Amino acid sequence: MLEERRTTNILLLFIVIPVVFYLLKILSFIFIPLISSMFIALLFLPLMRWLGKRKVPRLLSIVIVLALIVLGIFIGVELVNLSSKQILASDSGFFAKAEVKINDLMLFLQHKFGIEYDTEGNFLGQFFQKENIGSTVDFLRKFLTTILMIVFFTVLWLAESINMHKVLNDIILKQKHTSVKAFMRIEKDLITFIKVKFAVSAFTGIFTGLACVFFDVSFPIFWGLFAFLINFVQMVGSFISVILLTIFAFVELESSSVLFFFFLSITGVQVLFGAILEPVFMGKSFSINVIAVLIMLMLWGFIWGIPGLIMAIPITVFIKIILEQFPGTRVAASLLSGTERSIKPLKK
Repeated sequence: MLEERRTTNILLLFIVIPVVFYLLKILSFIFIPLISSMFIALLFLPLMRWLGKRKVPRLLSIVIVLALIVLGIFIGVELVNLSSKQILASDSGFFAKAEVKINDLMLFLQHKFGIEYDTEGNFLGQFFQKENIGSTVDFLRKFLTTILMIVFFTVLWLAESINMHKVLNDIILKQKHTSVKAFMRIEKDLITFIKVKFAVSAFTGIFTGLACVFFDVSFPIFWGLFAFLINFVQMVGSFISVILLTIFAFVELESSSVLFFFFLSITGVQVLFGAILEPVFMGKSFSINVIAVLIMLMLWGFIWGIPGLIMAIPITVFIKIILEQFPGTRVAASLLSGTERSIKPLKK
């Protein structure tokens, strides 16, 4: 009888898990802002506690946090504006050179591999046809809606209208002391991840921009900002940054040796900060199996697209800590962490 019940539970698990992921995908317009806002709120919870200890009213504390978030967004917008001015003020000769090289490359691909290419008109202009304007407007509308929802949910998290302690206790762990301990560990690990990732991404962007300046590659501010933002996409972002910047430099740099050393420089920046310093700053206790990282990136990227790629590692950390609390799932938690040591649950 016990064996039959176990088999039934396993079969139900195989049915429930795909249904859960399907719901996460079709309801992404709710879950993406909700989960994103939770990570943002976790980052500012220590500040909220510090203000609370100094008798600052909660409403004023929320206003202070929102002001800091708005300030960060304002700085980002100013950097984008500065990079846009740099591009618009540049010599149009670069674009003419890019047009020639890209046309030659596309004609070569057409001749060798039969890839169809419209030789009439401007190649770069083909990306800005009138039929694409509608999709761009739709994207901007969805993006602004998502931002507003993230701000709304962030306020709810900070005001404790959504109490994470209670959710963990009532739905998952059902042990008050254990749920508090688990939440504190989740908060600590995620704050560490966000701080380290932000610092590593910032230095990656700065040194990428400096490499562009040193090798006389145009638009260093733009490429530095791009490297900073794309680096938040774990593992995949580094490859995208290096590939796109190398292609851009191929158009602009005449000497193949200079292009080669530029490629080595930006690759070295990614390796130094992403593959060496980031794991060191994260610490051994935060380690996650590389295979688990790749699987989670593919899974959450498939479900939520780019937001899923960005949040894959924090979600994995959250799942790993929860799995560590149950005897039956500690093996799965050890597989995620990639360690052979026994995982001890938080004391009840």
